[in-house]
Amino acid sequence: MPPNDSAASPRVALYATCLVDLFRPSVGFASAKLLEQAGCQVEVPPEQTCCGQPAFNSGDARTARDLARRVIEQCEGYDYVVLPSGSCAAMIRVHYPELFADDAKWRERAAQLAAKTYELVSFLVDVRGVKTVASGFTGKLAYHDSCSGLRELGIREQPRRLLASMKGLARVELSDPEACCGFGGTFCVKFPEISTTMVAAKAGDVKATGADTLAAGDLGCLLNIAGWLKRGGSPIRCFHVAEILAGMTEGPGIGDGAEP
Repeated sequence: MPPNDSAASPRVALYATCLVDLFRPSVGFASAKLLEQAGCQVEVPPEQTCCGQPAFNSGDARTARDLARRVIEQCEGYDYVVLPSGSCAAMIRVHYPELFADDAKWRERAAQLAAKTYELVSFLVDVRGVKTVASGFTGKLAYHDSCSGLRELGIREQPRRLLASMKGLARVELSDPEACCGFGGTFCVKFPEISTTMVAAKAGDVKATGADTLAAGDLGCLLNIAGWLKRGGSPIRCFHVAEILAGMTEGPGIGDGAEP
């Protein structure tokens, strides 16, 4: 996995995200493994908190700005900030500059942090030039595109490219891979009936492919889809794409049992 950016060993802040910390820590360990394989010095800022996205999406700009200032202070000394989430990465890259558009003191600091913040797989492929991963995977896998990663960060081919490099992995495409799963952060709380209809359609699409495994780049989507599949008795295993790429799928999938 040879890096191709100018820094031979950049110092990277791994911002794990709240969902990974609380529901699936193995995604954080898989992310660290992939970053180290790509030649990065990985550090986890110990005082990291929520990036502020739930408050921002709920119209609470004051709380979102308070949290954003903490993230900026914690991470601005690193060469890069990398998150295993297109949703949280987009919050920093796209929405932090919006939050401080009228604040001369914080506007430039927010813009500088946004410019060096990346979603994990996008960072590996677009910044570090990773073309292959050494891990293998035995199974038939479908990939779900999360909305924020796809629509705000342009992440589509990067995960497919690395998954295609894995020995033993057979990837199948969903009939509508870019359709939202219905999670949408607070959307699933505000509009549960619509959200339920959307995740039922997504789960049906996954099952129709004949895949035995589902992967995605956002844990929120995976918790939503896996929950629906497991309640329906489906044997399809769900993993974050970082776990697949790092070869860390020996334990239970999401919703299958104890955290590996």
